Amino acid sequence: MTPRKIEQNHYTEKIHQALTQANERLKQTNTKVQILQQGKCLQLRATLPLKPGHQDKKGTGTKQYKISLGIPANLEGIKTAEQEANELGRLISRQIFVWNDKYLGKQAGKPKYQQIGELIANFESKYFEARKRDRKSESTFINYLTPLKKYFPRDLIISEVNIIPVLKSIDSESSKRAAKQAISALLTAFEINSEFLQKIKISEQKKPRHIPNDSQIVSGYYKFNEYAENKKYSGKPQDVDNWLMWRFCYGMIAVFGLRPQEIIINPDINWWLSSTNIHNTWKVDQDCKTSSRECLPLYPEWIELFDLKNPRYLQMLQTYSADKTTQVKVKSAVKSLGRFFHKVGLNFVAYDLRHAWAIRAHLMGIPIKAAADNLGHSVQIHTQTYQRWFSLDNRKKAIDEARFKQSKIEQLEARILQLELENEKLKIELERHHLRAIHL
Repeated sequence: MTPRKIEQNHYTEKIHQALTQANERLKQTNTKVQILQQGKCLQLRATLPLKPGHQDKKGTGTKQYKISLGIPANLEGIKTAEQEANELGRLISRQIFVWNDKYLGKQAGKPKYQQIGELIANFESKYFEARKRDRKSESTFINYLTPLKKYFPRDLIISEVNIIPVLKSIDSESSKRAAKQAISALLTAFEINSEFLQKIKISEQKKPRHIPNDSQIVSGYYKFNEYAENKKYSGKPQDVDNWLMWRFCYGMIAVFGLRPQEIIINPDINWWLSSTNIHNTWKVDQDCKTSSRECLPLYPEWIELFDLKNPRYLQMLQTYSADKTTQVKVKSAVKSLGRFFHKVGLNFVAYDLRHAWAIRAHLMGIPIKAAADNLGHSVQIHTQTYQRWFSLDNRKKAIDEARFKQSKIEQLEARILQLELENEKLKIELERHHLRAIHL
């Protein structure tokens, strides 16, 4: 026997054992329903009231029927069939069974039960039927596809009783949220009811972030140099100096609060180096998440400190980004940047630099609308960002600065009042001198 044949026989035997065990459990609970395998599908067999239009030849008012619900004959299908058998058994025992579309098979043209693998295989074409295909929609699609492939078995039957346990088994709240959004998008694309997903509650608590302060950002920049000095490199010769490009990306995110992809997608290097770029703005390409915009630096002096106009680094970036024409490649590049943060020993990630920019802008008194526009998101998101990651130290700094400003205002007001009083005294003295001059 070939290995493939041996594997098929083994799987067939597992299905047979699982089916026998399921029927044994149904028997032990006195459920008057049995599961049968018919080719590649599973059926339920039970004695039921006569179907509409059937004749009662025996005078019993009942007949044994086989009901097909479109459940495939695999291990996941057996679980679903057993759940359906229990449900049917309860209807029979309570004498409330009725022949509806589900049991009459009138939904055969639109089967209720499908393997999730079948949906995923056709998800891409279905998803882009209803929307324009560009970098943004591709990015969203990939964000859906990744958790679908990671968390949901291919032979899982689309049903509430199967999907809910998968979602509940995901420990990370952020991963659970991503998986819930993904399965919701998948079901919606195929017009399958997904209201049951509302039963999954996602905690809003976020993992703590390590938002670096200014001195940590500057010292983090030099960690790239330490990495290069200590690294024993054995890869391709042309990749030896790649750390210079990743260090450049680090500096750009710190200075402008950019999303990593906003450096990689169609970087406008000519504008960045142009003599007419007197405000040192970075142009974000229209293919990025929130379309095009010009970003201003918060600390212009960091541009020189981080050597961000070095032609060599920019040429490396241009060469690297040239083939990043799909969102898959862009995401891969962003992950590479993340890995480099880890390699050089940073205890924060690229997005922490972006959050640091938002917090710094707030502490500097930059109007929220101006800061939000610079980062390319809404005022609401901007506010949530710096409030969520506003540390105790930052709160103290903000309060101290506010008190200092208030103190300065009070001092100025007192000084103004004092000057006004002195001015009044001088007016009175002047008036007296004037009167004396008249009498003389």
